Amino acid sequence: MPWPLTVEALMKSVSFTDFRTNASALLDEVEQGETVIVLRHGKPVAEIHPARNRSNKTPSWQRPSPRLTTTGEGLSAAILEERHLEDVF
Repeated sequence: MPWPLTVEALMKSVSFTDFRTNASALLDEVEQGETVIVLRHGKPVAEIHPARNRSNKTPSWQRPSPRLTTTGEGLSAAILEERHLEDVF
């Protein structure tokens, strides 16, 4: 292997034709954690890697999200106080 090693050099590369022929076996390898690079005419066109864990079935819009909170006076009270102090003609 030529030095310096690159990440791509450590990944399995297959031609598009080989991928079509052996897709099931290659996807089994991906399922086990392998990353496969698919080549067309010797150039990488796709990188297939294991999907991240999607065990959380709750849709994102139903999950709790950060909420803005303040301490002390509320914003509306501060605005009203500021308006009260202004000279209005």
